[in-house]
Amino acid sequence: MVGMPVVSLTSDIGQQDYLIGAVKGQLLSCNASLNIVDITHYLSSSNYPQAAYVCKNAFKHFPKQSLHIVLLNLFETKADKMLLSVINDQYLISPDNGIVTMIAAEKPQTIYEIDIRNNHTLLEITDTVAKAVNVVFSAGGIAGTGNEINEIVEKYPLRPTIGPNWMEGQILFIDHFENVVINISKEEFEEHRQGRSFKLVFKRNEVIDTIYENYASVQEGEKLAFFNSAGYLEIAINKGNMAGLFGLQGFNERINMQNPAMQNKWFYQTVRVFFE
Repeated sequence: MVGMPVVSLTSDIGQQDYLIGAVKGQLLSCNASLNIVDITHYLSSSNYPQAAYVCKNAFKHFPKQSLHIVLLNLFETKADKMLLSVINDQYLISPDNGIVTMIAAEKPQTIYEIDIRNNHTLLEITDTVAKAVNVVFSAGGIAGTGNEINEIVEKYPLRPTIGPNWMEGQILFIDHFENVVINISKEEFEEHRQGRSFKLVFKRNEVIDTIYENYASVQEGEKLAFFNSAGYLEIAINKGNMAGLFGLQGFNERINMQNPAMQNKWFYQTVRVFFE
């Protein structure tokens, strides 16, 4: 491999204490040549759709053979393995809790297990992971990290619902500025639109009927719809807070966390697009 091996780190751990620094120290102790990149450490431990959106759209911009470590909901259950998967010529290390299929939107063809049966704390697990990372970037390669497996936990993101003259998408993500991302891609939208005019309808019967290029396309305080850098439909207010103003919410974490029977099910508000 040419150049410094690239490793990204994404988690729900936060950065108020020493843990992320310690994990980076473990990685560098195993291989001082690693180029470690932070994606975010403020994922919600229960919001898998959000985590998958963030990870998928960050990872695709990395060089081939980069390695991505995702530490999400690590102690949801007592685990005996971490997964090392190959997705689009990149490596992903993650818990066996469904996040890998949420990110890839399919089951990876190549999956190895990293044995953590004797690990009980976060830093014990990440120490084992750091050693596996070093193996991947050494002569041992991915096959030296453990056994190849096929059975894993699988969870998948919701897709838009489609009718002859309409599409219904779910609120996938609300960003720092309270702009609202819908799980309708530009390709899906244009394929179903077929050149027709449309009305995008959301809470309080609010309507947007134009796709704009960006925020500068409308006056301050006006609402707009556009396709963001990830290629998803996004609704916003120029210099305003779309989600807060209209009471829009994405995945309902409160329902998911308070009702055990509802865990592993995703709850969204929806946005409809009518074609005419």
